[in-house]
Amino acid sequence: MSPATALAVCAAGGLGAVLRVVLDGELRTRLGGGLPWGTAAVNVVGSLLIGVATGMLGGPVAPGAAGAVLPVVATGLCGGFTTFGTAVVEVLRLGEDRRWGAAALAAAVTVLASTVAAALGLVLGRLP
Repeated sequence: MSPATALAVCAAGGLGAVLRVVLDGELRTRLGGGLPWGTAAVNVVGSLLIGVATGMLGGPVAPGAAGAVLPVVATGLCGGFTTFGTAVVEVLRLGEDRRWGAAALAAAVTVLASTVAAALGLVLGRLP
């Protein structure tokens, strides 16, 4: 990876993290904090975008600038946007509060919906 690509991945990761905080905060404000819907939404949307980017750019890519697009978008932007660690901590906190059903629902929604979204993104990204 070139130094320019590495810097672009870093910058995109920072942008993704800011977008995550904004979207998560908006959803928490609108939906309340009973369940971590903001984190789930961020992970589902990010998984969809990673799938699309990988589907579009995951095959043979032209060298040079075009070859740097996938790491910048998928690893940088979407990697900074999605947040597995926060999702796990939120599930654990629900468990600590003995909200077992909510913890199971949050874990299942995040994992299952994110997986389906990534698969859908791959399909969409490979469309001509």
